[in-house]
Amino acid sequence: MNPRYQVGQEIAIKPPARKSLEPRDSTLYGYAGQTGTITDYHWISPRFGEFFYIYRVKIASSDNEIIVHEDEIVERTSTSLKGK
Repeated sequence: MNPRYQVGQEIAIKPPARKSLEPRDSTLYGYAGQTGTITDYHWISPRFGEFFYIYRVKIASSDNEIIVHEDEIVERTSTSLKGK
């Protein structure tokens, strides 16, 4: 399985699907709707036969870089995701 996103591709951070008290989700809320650029990615295999991708993203509005799972980002479009 190939990665869905490539280095240099512009993406948008999706808001978490549900309200959660998890530290990771509360951090992600601050970036929801913002855009960024993929700077690197890696795959992880927690169990034999399973794997998923994580991506390093440079946030466009700051110098911050964050790590996100593949299902937490979408290809950038002209519309914002904030509030959706």
